[in-house]
Amino acid sequence: MNLQVLGFKGEISSVGDTLSQINSIKKDDEIIQLLNADAVAGRRHIEHGVNQAFLAFSRGENLANDLSVEICLRCSAQRQISKAFDILGLKEGLMNLCAVLIDCDDYADDLSSVFELDESVLIPNTEKLKDIY
Repeated sequence: MNLQVLGFKGEISSVGDTLSQINSIKKDDEIIQLLNADAVAGRRHIEHGVNQAFLAFSRGENLANDLSVEICLRCSAQRQISKAFDILGLKEGLMNLCAVLIDCDDYADDLSSVFELDESVLIPNTEKLKDIY
């Protein structure tokens, strides 16, 4: 598995349109998962969540049918998809974004044409994390 974690800032005018735009960038066997970076406690948090999602699928213990959704569940430490999306999902407006790319070509430039690359959004903010969790 090849994992990339990138930070971005961006305006989400429509969650559905944004997801369609991101899905048009990747190939069918690749995963690009966008998460609320404000609810992410750094790269290791994402690496651990992705690892747990893969383990859940390999053991048949996955809660979601889709690996991207399972990653959101595991990274949010939730068992309900709706709660995971409330915490880590996209929302309309200006957002700090964590892009999780699995087995992808290098899409940093493609994503940078949609959002502003900003790795600083991946630095954990303890106060925000306390409010969220």
